[in-house]
Amino acid sequence: MVNEVAVNVLGTIGTILWCVQLVPQIIRNYRVKDCTGLPQVMMFLWAACGVPFSIYFMGTDALIPLKIQPQLFTFFCTISWIQTLYYPPVQLPFRRLALYVGSFLAVAVGCEVGFILWLRPLYQRDIKWPMLLMGIAASILLVLGLIPPYFEMAKRNGRVVGINFVFLAMDASGALFSMLSVVIGNMDIMSLILYALVLAMELGIFSGSLYWYLTGGREIIRQEKLEEQRKSENGSLSDSFVDSQISVAATEKS
Repeated sequence: MVNEVAVNVLGTIGTILWCVQLVPQIIRNYRVKDCTGLPQVMMFLWAACGVPFSIYFMGTDALIPLKIQPQLFTFFCTISWIQTLYYPPVQLPFRRLALYVGSFLAVAVGCEVGFILWLRPLYQRDIKWPMLLMGIAASILLVLGLIPPYFEMAKRNGRVVGINFVFLAMDASGALFSMLSVVIGNMDIMSLILYALVLAMELGIFSGSLYWYLTGGREIIRQEKLEEQRKSENGSLSDSFVDSQISVAATEKS
């Protein structure tokens, strides 16, 4: 009984975190209006992986939270993917952006409806391997999405740019809580491997960023802040000079 309660609590926490973890990243993208360092391939693969996850959980008649989670995950991933295409450095024209997103959504909805109607009856007749393949495909896409950030880090000697660490921490926590629920509960090997891989790859991003910070990154950040402060002060001085010239001109004219 205690184990069952723990499994439900840990699984619910993990599900909630994996529903909303991208919200801080989306807010950051909107405020900065620049997605440099956040790979559009990562966001696309994550948006795409929500489709087979939805098919899997809908087709296996999973709990309602597990049915809702892939939908929310795909929704937020799609928003973040749109931002990576709309903001610099990509900046697609609006028509091409609408074509890409519209095509993806049409294919995603079509696949979900078609595969659920096709595979659910098979699963109910105890033919489970097609649905298992859907779960494996979703897991592979999710893990593959975490590879592009490492290439971005390699470009900058380990520095993480464009990825919000609150989002990353929430995602890693979601993987951790979900993994604990599996360990305590039914020991589903496939789920355990998925959560462990996601957690390991995200810890790798954290570790790479920490290594960069401790081996010279702190000084780079300090120099960047000084440069920004210098530019800000120069801008203020320029504004003051212009204002003073306007005042002098107005006095002479009067």
